[in-house]
Amino acid sequence: MDAPTLHTDVNELHFDNRFVQELPADPLANKLSREVTGACYSRVEPTPVAAPKLVAFARETAGMLDLSAAACTTEAFVQAFAGNRLLPGMQPYAMCYGGHQFGNWAGQLGDGRAINLGEVINRKNEHYTLQLKGAGVTPYSRMADGVAVLRSSVREFLCSEAMHHLGVPTTHALSLVTTGERVLRDMFYDGNQRLEPGAIVCRVAPSFVRFGSFQILASRGENDILKQLADFTIRHDFAHLLESDGSVSKHSYIAWFKEVCERTADMIVHWMRVGFVHGVMNTDNMSILGLTIDYGPYGWLENYDPDWTPNTTDAHGRRYRFGQQPSVALWNLVQLANTIYPLIKDAAPLEAGLDHYKKHYYERWQQTIASKLGLSGFRKDEDEGLIADLEETLCLTETDMTIFYRALADIHNLTTEEKAHGHTLIDTLANSYYKPEDINDEIKTKTTDWLQKYLARCKTDVFESEQHITLMNKTNPKYVLRNYLSQQTIDKAEQGDFSEVRHLLDVLRKPYDKQPDEEQYAQKRPEWARHKPGCSMLSCSS
Repeated sequence: MDAPTLHTDVNELHFDNRFVQELPADPLANKLSREVTGACYSRVEPTPVAAPKLVAFARETAGMLDLSAAACTTEAFVQAFAGNRLLPGMQPYAMCYGGHQFGNWAGQLGDGRAINLGEVINRKNEHYTLQLKGAGVTPYSRMADGVAVLRSSVREFLCSEAMHHLGVPTTHALSLVTTGERVLRDMFYDGNQRLEPGAIVCRVAPSFVRFGSFQILASRGENDILKQLADFTIRHDFAHLLESDGSVSKHSYIAWFKEVCERTADMIVHWMRVGFVHGVMNTDNMSILGLTIDYGPYGWLENYDPDWTPNTTDAHGRRYRFGQQPSVALWNLVQLANTIYPLIKDAAPLEAGLDHYKKHYYERWQQTIASKLGLSGFRKDEDEGLIADLEETLCLTETDMTIFYRALADIHNLTTEEKAHGHTLIDTLANSYYKPEDINDEIKTKTTDWLQKYLARCKTDVFESEQHITLMNKTNPKYVLRNYLSQQTIDKAEQGDFSEVRHLLDVLRKPYDKQPDEEQYAQKRPEWARHKPGCSMLSCSS
């Protein structure tokens, strides 16, 4: 049977807006910044922009919506995803939620610069919410302008799709459009404002409901609406947890929380696998589906440093540093457990869910680190010490995490005689070091000792050399969205050259492949980028 033809016209999209149809709305219909009570959302339309222009689109995301590539280059597409025109069936709204920010309750937050256009149902009966980021003010904008700049939009667009191709659970990006307008921004909140090009990203996910969506309701004692939202979420996104008669029971809530814990653990394991640091793991940035959402001051580890955070706002406390992401996720889940307690009125199963997070994360991480090392499985007695020693080895000198793991796979191609010589082993890893001149005899000795322990462990594994290499190169990416690559792309885009956005997206589609013609995108951070704005740390405005 032939595959169904994709839509060539965005007007053919089929909207099925169950969120606005089944959940309570804000009774007011204006954009004035205010506290919104007794509601899960506010109806609000995007603000039209002056001269929208398509920068790029992701064909994979378009395919999820049954849209052809041809449809994504039409004027109708650009107008719709710039917010200038509503397609038939769209019912736009902004979501109400709260959250803990840097460990402190912040009250109502909400979609201050995001507007959901509606929910598309595709031919597989899958629902996807289309959301514009940077489409104008909403009741949740809190004195902000509701719009976005090109630099942050490029980063969001590229990272969403890069994470997808890395195999990390994530929201998607459909399109990136410039608005033809200028936006005043202070990138580092230091008084240095400048006008920047405006842009809008269309984000796509089965749901944008987050921990904070429930928190705001519980904080106000709106437990009836809390139950409505929880039941809605279980019915539509966790339908396998319903009772046989289709109802939501106490058991459903308990099983739901356990699954949210498990999905969150899986997401964090993937972050740690590829060296991704979210940078702002507030509870309002935690997806109830275990998806990575809200790409702001994120980054990838370059030199391995468990204490690194890309967020300037977090520079002092480093709450959201790389090595603390698993424990922060647990802290956030505790807040969610407290939030949904009124639905269950029993702490024991919620505590069991949290224990499940810890156990599941630990087991998944063991499996993952074994795969990163090319091992067929994790042996606790042998491998815990090997991995602890590896982390110490990576910190002996500035060592690029991504390049190190790819180079480690190459060691399996050495002859038996070459593996016996420490200098040959060190030479194989040489490109991963940021300061080769600092590799003294002590560092060489300690690194060689670890490598010999690693090779000895591999000899006892059931895998042969080629199997080690294959598994390692499927687990450890060669190409990640390094901040300096993003910034180079942004610099060109701000001059009107969008070719690098599209080219970099294409490279990031195959992050585990060698791509001989694209080696420049697999290089470690150049020295000029060490402290350059946008290449090292970023703010929440980035």
